Amino acid sequence: MSDLQNEVAELERKSATATRLFDIRRIIGGLFGLYGVIVTIAGITASDADLKKAENININLWTGIGMLALGLFFLGWVWLRPAVPPAAAELAPAGDEPPAH
Repeated sequence: MSDLQNEVAELERKSATATRLFDIRRIIGGLFGLYGVIVTIAGITASDADLKKAENININLWTGIGMLALGLFFLGWVWLRPAVPPAAAELAPAGDEPPAH
């Protein structure tokens, strides 16, 4: 392979890695999962006084479980439908195309 082909292959590999790493679904799923764990722990350790304030509904526990479910949904979505980086032909500037006849 020529140096240009090696360079293009390396750039495409880096683009694919960046696409997967910065997929917004992964970030949202991770944050909801992390906050869900924190809020669920707060709900599990809630005192009787905290429950009395919320009319005996453990709102932290239910909210934490909901956040965990949403986080798992986003992470599952990333796993089932991974992001595909654009092909090199799609990234070419419009001026590089041959004129239509």
